Amino acid sequence: MRIVITGGTGLIGRPLSQALVAAGHEVVVLTRNPQKAKNMPAGVRLQAWDGETASGWGELADGAHAIVNLAGEGIADGRWSSARKQAIRQSRVNAGKAVMEALQAATVKPKVLIQASAVGYYGAETGDALVKEQDSPGADFLAKVCFDWELSTAATSRLGVRRAVIRTGIVLSNEGGAFPKLVMPFNFFAGGPLGNGKQWMPWIHWEDQVRAIQFLIDNEQAAGAFNLAAPNPVRNSEMAKAIGAVKGRPAFMPAPGFAINMVFGEMGTVVLDGQRAVPQHLQELGFEFKYNTIEAALRNLLGDKAAPSATTAAAPEKVAA
Repeated sequence: MRIVITGGTGLIGRPLSQALVAAGHEVVVLTRNPQKAKNMPAGVRLQAWDGETASGWGELADGAHAIVNLAGEGIADGRWSSARKQAIRQSRVNAGKAVMEALQAATVKPKVLIQASAVGYYGAETGDALVKEQDSPGADFLAKVCFDWELSTAATSRLGVRRAVIRTGIVLSNEGGAFPKLVMPFNFFAGGPLGNGKQWMPWIHWEDQVRAIQFLIDNEQAAGAFNLAAPNPVRNSEMAKAIGAVKGRPAFMPAPGFAINMVFGEMGTVVLDGQRAVPQHLQELGFEFKYNTIEAALRNLLGDKAAPSATTAAAPEKVAA
């Protein structure tokens, strides 16, 4: 079965593509520049697109099994100037519009659309409350971006296509994203909490992220929003202690919040704020996490026998009977 992935050359797209190919699917990854896409898994077909329309690829949606829409400019790729914030939002909204254009034109509609989002949807002011999928969106920049991101494909159900929205937490992977930046200070014996360390960090191991997406593709009951975060979120100070313990390094050198804000500006909210998000809907459907605790995830990623890089993904989780 054909599965089309936008944003498929990124941190999650690569291992997801490999897992889907291993499961016997035809995988097509949309990319702005196929010639520059490197280290893609064998068997993945690269297809050029402009990130804004269905031109040149829309016919691939006709008769496809699934579309996985992961496309969007990196949140942490630079300070948030006005132009940068506009690019972060528009890249996501435009990708959603392109997907909708392809879905509307398809004679045989895909069975499911997996729509990316993030736990930032709930906003930065959630405190210590458990954050579940039915909770309301926040009002800050990231919350509004996530709201618009999800809204860009909200009309999917009118076309008879099942849609699962994945509100992802911090993906732990040695291959990129926030995790290597969190670990780096510990390599120089300078690790510790960020800000006051009390902010919650809804995390997920990259392997569970891939398995969860496969699970949502395969499970015909999976529709609506899903928090893709491990069942046991931790505070930033707990994350720091756990990293220090696994690496055998101290974890008492805090990075003051004012210093983070001076360096990163408004983008500092990414590390200084957080949500105590839990995967209620995912677990209700029977998904079981391989890495339930931060200690288990860190031992896998940082231990002496750390798992191979995120180019080899696990088999999809079976649907509970």
